[in-house]
Amino acid sequence: MALGSLIIQTKFQDSDRELVEQIAENPYLQYFIGLPGYQEDAPFDASARVLFRKRISAEMLMKVNQYLLAHKDDDNNAPPSSGNSGDNETLKEHANKGTLTLDATCVPANIRYPQDISLLNEAREKLETIIYRFCKSYGLPLPRRYRRRARQDYLAFAKSKKHSAKKIRKALHKQLGCVARDIGYLEKFISDGYAMTDKEISLYLTIITL
Repeated sequence: MALGSLIIQTKFQDSDRELVEQIAENPYLQYFIGLPGYQEDAPFDASARVLFRKRISAEMLMKVNQYLLAHKDDDNNAPPSSGNSGDNETLKEHANKGTLTLDATCVPANIRYPQDISLLNEAREKLETIIYRFCKSYGLPLPRRYRRRARQDYLAFAKSKKHSAKKIRKALHKQLGCVARDIGYLEKFISDGYAMTDKEISLYLTIITL
Protein backbone atom coordinates (compact mmCIF):
# COMPACT_ATOMS: atom_id res chain seq x y z
CA MET A 1 0.00 0.00 0.00
CA ALA A 2 2.81 2.40 0.88
CA LEU A 3 4.72 1.71 -2.35
CA GLY A 4 1.58 1.86 -4.48
CA SER A 5 0.52 5.21 -3.04
CA LEU A 6 4.04 6.56 -3.61
CA ILE A 7 3.90 5.49 -7.27
CA ILE A 8 0.48 7.16 -7.71
CA GLN A 9 1.70 10.38 -6.09
CA THR A 10 4.78 10.48 -8.31
CA LYS A 11 2.66 9.84 -11.42
CA PHE A 12 0.01 12.51 -10.80
CA GLN A 13 2.12 14.98 -8.77
CA ASP A 14 -0.56 15.25 -6.04
CA SER A 15 -0.05 16.56 -2.55
CA ASP A 16 -0.57 14.16 0.36
CA ARG A 17 -4.10 15.44 0.98
CA GLU A 18 -5.00 15.32 -2.72
CA LEU A 19 -3.61 11.79 -3.00
CA VAL A 20 -5.84 10.56 -0.17
CA GLU A 21 -8.89 12.17 -1.82
CA GLN A 22 -8.08 10.61 -5.19
CA ILE A 23 -7.69 7.12 -3.72
CA ALA A 24 -10.93 7.47 -1.73
CA GLU A 25 -12.83 8.35 -4.93
CA ASN A 26 -11.19 5.99 -7.43
CA PRO A 27 -11.72 2.18 -7.21
CA TYR A 28 -8.92 1.57 -9.72
CA LEU A 29 -6.38 3.31 -7.50
CA GLN A 30 -7.65 1.33 -4.51
CA TYR A 31 -7.12 -1.89 -6.44
CA PHE A 32 -3.63 -0.72 -7.43
CA ILE A 33 -2.53 -0.23 -3.82
CA GLY A 34 -3.83 -3.69 -2.87
CA LEU A 35 -7.27 -3.18 -1.34
CA PRO A 36 -9.52 -6.25 -1.78
CA GLY A 37 -12.57 -4.14 -2.74
CA TYR A 38 -13.87 -0.61 -3.11
CA GLN A 39 -14.43 1.38 0.07
CA GLU A 40 -15.72 4.91 0.47
CA ASP A 41 -13.40 5.81 3.36
CA ALA A 42 -9.76 6.63 2.70
CA PRO A 43 -7.47 3.69 3.58
CA PHE A 44 -5.03 6.02 5.39
CA ASP A 45 -4.65 9.63 6.49
CA ALA A 46 -2.58 12.25 4.74
CA SER A 47 -0.25 12.35 7.74
CA ALA A 48 0.61 8.68 7.18
CA ARG A 49 2.35 9.60 3.92
CA VAL A 50 5.25 10.99 5.99
CA LEU A 51 5.71 7.56 7.59
CA PHE A 52 5.49 5.88 4.18
CA ARG A 53 8.28 8.02 2.79
CA LYS A 54 10.48 7.26 5.80
CA ARG A 55 9.92 3.52 5.48
CA ILE A 56 10.53 3.35 1.71
CA SER A 57 14.14 4.25 1.01
CA ALA A 58 15.89 4.76 -2.31
CA GLU A 59 17.64 1.40 -1.89
CA MET A 60 14.27 -0.32 -1.51
CA LEU A 61 12.97 1.30 -4.70
CA MET A 62 16.07 0.15 -6.58
CA LYS A 63 15.52 -3.42 -5.38
CA VAL A 64 11.89 -3.33 -6.53
CA ASN A 65 12.96 -1.96 -9.91
CA GLN A 66 15.61 -4.66 -10.32
CA TYR A 67 13.12 -7.35 -9.34
CA LEU A 68 10.59 -6.17 -11.94
CA LEU A 69 13.22 -5.99 -14.67
CA ALA A 70 14.55 -9.46 -13.82
CA HIS A 71 11.02 -10.88 -13.81
CA LYS A 72 10.34 -9.32 -17.20
CA ASP A 73 13.55 -10.77 -18.64
CA ASP A 74 12.64 -14.23 -17.32
CA ASP A 75 9.25 -14.06 -19.05
CA ASN A 76 10.82 -12.94 -22.34
CA ASN A 77 13.50 -15.65 -22.25
CA ALA A 78 11.22 -18.49 -21.16
CA PRO A 79 11.27 -21.34 -23.74
CA PRO A 80 7.98 -22.24 -25.40
CA SER A 81 6.18 -25.12 -23.77
CA SER A 82 6.57 -28.42 -25.60
CA GLY A 83 3.98 -31.14 -25.57
CA ASN A 84 3.31 -34.42 -27.30
CA SER A 85 0.87 -34.96 -30.13
CA GLY A 86 -1.79 -36.21 -27.73
CA ASP A 87 -1.81 -32.89 -25.89
CA ASN A 88 -2.06 -31.00 -29.18
CA GLU A 89 -5.00 -33.11 -30.28
CA THR A 90 -6.73 -32.47 -26.97
CA LEU A 91 -6.25 -28.73 -27.41
CA LYS A 92 -7.62 -28.86 -30.94
CA GLU A 93 -10.60 -30.88 -29.77
CA HIS A 94 -11.58 -28.30 -27.16
CA ALA A 95 -10.48 -25.21 -29.07
CA ASN A 96 -13.81 -24.18 -30.60
CA LYS A 97 -16.32 -25.49 -28.10
CA GLY A 98 -18.78 -23.22 -26.32
CA THR A 99 -20.49 -19.96 -27.19
CA LEU A 100 -19.01 -16.49 -26.75
CA THR A 101 -21.53 -13.73 -26.07
CA LEU A 102 -20.38 -10.14 -26.56
CA ASP A 103 -22.13 -7.05 -25.24
CA ALA A 104 -21.46 -4.01 -27.41
CA THR A 105 -22.04 -1.67 -24.45
CA CYS A 106 -18.88 -3.07 -22.81
CA VAL A 107 -16.63 -2.40 -25.80
CA PRO A 108 -14.27 0.54 -25.09
CA ALA A 109 -14.84 3.56 -27.33
CA ASN A 110 -12.00 5.69 -28.63
CA ILE A 111 -14.19 8.79 -28.63
CA ARG A 112 -16.25 9.64 -25.58
CA TYR A 113 -19.74 10.98 -26.18
CA PRO A 114 -19.39 14.76 -25.79
CA GLN A 115 -20.68 15.89 -22.42
CA ASP A 116 -19.82 19.49 -21.70
CA ILE A 117 -19.78 19.24 -17.91
CA SER A 118 -17.71 16.05 -17.90
CA LEU A 119 -15.19 17.59 -20.28
CA LEU A 120 -15.01 20.79 -18.25
CA ASN A 121 -14.46 18.81 -15.06
CA GLU A 122 -11.60 16.92 -16.69
CA ALA A 123 -10.15 20.20 -18.01
CA ARG A 124 -10.34 21.68 -14.49
CA GLU A 125 -8.46 18.70 -13.04
CA LYS A 126 -5.76 18.97 -15.71
CA LEU A 127 -5.35 22.69 -15.03
CA GLU A 128 -5.06 22.05 -11.30
CA THR A 129 -2.29 19.52 -11.97
CA ILE A 130 -0.40 22.03 -14.13
CA ILE A 131 -0.78 24.74 -11.47
CA TYR A 132 0.52 22.38 -8.79
CA ARG A 133 3.50 21.47 -10.98
CA PHE A 134 4.26 25.16 -11.55
CA CYS A 135 4.23 25.96 -7.85
CA LYS A 136 6.27 22.91 -6.89
CA SER A 137 8.89 23.40 -9.62
CA TYR A 138 9.36 27.15 -9.22
CA GLY A 139 8.74 27.48 -5.49
CA LEU A 140 5.59 29.58 -5.93
CA PRO A 141 2.77 29.83 -3.38
CA LEU A 142 -0.09 27.53 -4.34
CA PRO A 143 -3.21 29.63 -5.12
CA ARG A 144 -6.63 28.65 -3.84
CA ARG A 145 -8.29 26.40 -6.38
CA TYR A 146 -11.33 25.28 -4.37
CA ARG A 147 -10.64 21.81 -5.72
CA ARG A 148 -12.74 19.89 -3.25
CA ARG A 149 -15.79 22.12 -3.66
CA ALA A 150 -15.61 21.93 -7.47
CA ARG A 151 -15.29 18.13 -7.28
CA GLN A 152 -18.29 17.87 -4.98
CA ASP A 153 -20.38 20.08 -7.29
CA TYR A 154 -19.52 17.89 -10.26
CA LEU A 155 -20.26 14.63 -8.44
CA ALA A 156 -23.56 16.00 -7.17
CA PHE A 157 -24.60 16.77 -10.74
CA ALA A 158 -23.24 13.52 -12.22
CA LYS A 159 -25.01 11.35 -9.62
CA SER A 160 -28.37 13.09 -9.90
CA LYS A 161 -30.90 11.13 -11.96
CA LYS A 162 -32.70 14.09 -13.54
CA HIS A 163 -30.78 16.86 -15.26
CA SER A 164 -33.10 19.76 -15.83
CA ALA A 165 -32.09 22.69 -18.00
CA LYS A 166 -31.66 24.80 -14.89
CA LYS A 167 -29.36 22.23 -13.26
CA ILE A 168 -27.28 21.93 -16.42
CA ARG A 169 -26.86 25.70 -16.72
CA LYS A 170 -25.89 25.96 -13.06
CA ALA A 171 -23.37 23.12 -13.28
CA LEU A 172 -21.87 24.55 -16.48
CA HIS A 173 -21.56 27.96 -14.88
CA LYS A 174 -19.68 26.53 -11.88
CA GLN A 175 -17.27 24.45 -13.94
CA LEU A 176 -16.63 27.29 -16.39
CA GLY A 177 -15.89 29.58 -13.47
CA CYS A 178 -13.34 27.13 -12.05
CA VAL A 179 -11.68 26.63 -15.44
CA ALA A 180 -11.53 30.39 -16.07
CA ARG A 181 -9.97 30.98 -12.64
CA ASP A 182 -7.33 28.32 -13.20
CA ILE A 183 -6.53 29.70 -16.66
CA GLY A 184 -6.10 33.11 -15.05
CA TYR A 185 -3.56 31.67 -12.61
CA LEU A 186 -1.57 30.09 -15.44
CA GLU A 187 -1.65 33.28 -17.52
CA LYS A 188 -0.28 35.13 -14.50
CA PHE A 189 2.55 32.59 -14.15
CA ILE A 190 3.38 32.84 -17.85
CA SER A 191 3.37 36.65 -17.77
CA ASP A 192 5.84 36.47 -14.88
CA GLY A 193 8.25 34.49 -17.06
CA TYR A 194 7.55 30.90 -15.99
CA ALA A 195 7.32 28.39 -18.84
CA MET A 196 5.19 25.32 -19.50
CA THR A 197 6.47 22.00 -20.79
CA ASP A 198 5.65 20.94 -24.35
CA LYS A 199 3.03 18.50 -23.10
CA GLU A 200 1.43 21.15 -20.90
CA ILE A 201 1.33 23.64 -23.79
CA SER A 202 -0.55 21.16 -26.01
CA LEU A 203 -2.96 20.36 -23.19
CA TYR A 204 -3.45 24.04 -22.36
CA LEU A 205 -4.29 24.95 -25.97
CA THR A 206 -6.81 22.09 -26.13
CA ILE A 207 -8.50 23.35 -22.96
CA ILE A 208 -8.63 26.89 -24.36
CA THR A 209 -10.39 25.51 -27.46
CA LEU A 210 -12.81 23.62 -25.22
